[in-house]
Amino acid sequence: MKTDTWKNRDWITTFDYTKEELETILHLAFELKERFNLNEPHDILARKTLFMIFYNGSLRTRNSFEAGMTQLGGHAHFLDTGKIYAPTFGSETKDRHSEDIADTARTLSRMGHGISIRCFGDAVGWRWGMGNQVIREFAKWSDIPVINMEDDWYHPCQAMADIMTIKEKLGELAGKKLVMSWAYAPDTKKPLSVAHSMLPVASKFDMEIVLAHPKGYDLNSEVISKVKNNVTQFGGSFTTMDDMDAACEGADVIYAKSWTATQFWLPIQEKLMEAELKSLAEKNKDWICDSRRMALAKKGAIYLHCLPCNRDFEVTADVIDGPQSAVFDEAENRLHAQKAIMALLMK
Repeated sequence: MKTDTWKNRDWITTFDYTKEELETILHLAFELKERFNLNEPHDILARKTLFMIFYNGSLRTRNSFEAGMTQLGGHAHFLDTGKIYAPTFGSETKDRHSEDIADTARTLSRMGHGISIRCFGDAVGWRWGMGNQVIREFAKWSDIPVINMEDDWYHPCQAMADIMTIKEKLGELAGKKLVMSWAYAPDTKKPLSVAHSMLPVASKFDMEIVLAHPKGYDLNSEVISKVKNNVTQFGGSFTTMDDMDAACEGADVIYAKSWTATQFWLPIQEKLMEAELKSLAEKNKDWICDSRRMALAKKGAIYLHCLPCNRDFEVTADVIDGPQSAVFDEAENRLHAQKAIMALLMK
C-alpha cells in the first residue's frame, strides 16, 4: 500500500496517480465498506470539513459525499451556487455577482480541509473543457485538497467506484474484457467524463479494453494516447471499433453510456450546435444495451452504468433490472470509494 504520498494533493484525474496509489484507494474502500456493513465506527476525519460546490445537479454524488463525511466523523457543507458569487478568472469581466476563483479558494482554505466541485455544461456556457479549467483554477489557489466531483473531461470518483465494483463482482482484473460503449440517448449534451475516467483506470490493471462508438463520437486524442501508454506499461490491450455487437462478443463487463460529440461544442464552434448533435445521435438509435447484446458476452458478465440512465434508449429494462446488472452496487460503491479518497487526502 502507498500511504506516504497523499498530503495536500488534489483529486482531478486518475492520470495523476500511480497504479499502487489506486490500489491503496481500493484496499481502503473495501475496508471501509466492511466496517460500514458491520456498523463499526471509522471517524478518520473527525471534526474536519468538506466544502461542496455543485454547479450542476446531483443525486448520487452529493449524497455519497455528505453521507461519507458524516460516517468519517466530519461534516460536508453544501454551498448553494445560487447563494454564493459566480466563479470568474482574473482576466474576465466582473459583475456584482462574481468573485475571483483565487479569492474563493483561498478563503475556503482557511476554514476547512477539502473543497469538492462539480462543473460542466450549462454552468460554463457549454464551452468544452471550461469545467475542468474551473476546477484546476480552484486547485491552483487552494491550500487544501480539491476533489473533482465531475467536470466535462473527468469523473475520477465514478471511475474508482466502477473498478471497485468490477473487482468485487469478478475478482482478479487482469485479463478481463471491458467494453466501454457509447449508447444512444435523447439528451445529447453529456460530458465525456465517464469514459475519459474509466479507461485510464482500467488501463492500469491489465484489462482487455474495447472502446466502441459510432463515427463522430471519438474521445479526446490526448486521453486515448495516455490510455495506450498505460497498456504498454501495465499490460492488457486496447482496441477501438464502431460495431457494438462485435465489441460485446466475449465481454466480462459491458459499460454502455451516452456521451456527446464535442466537435459541435464551443470553442470549436461559435455556438453549441444542438441540431447537429441531435441529427448525429438519431442516426445511431440502435446503439442500445439489450438482452441480445448481453447474451453475446461471457456467462456471468455484468452490466454497468453510472446513472442516471435513459431507460429504453441507452439500456432496456430487462438488462438494467436483470441479474447481470451491477448498477446499484456500483452506485453504493461511490460512497466507499469516495470515503477512501477523502480519508487519504484530508487525513
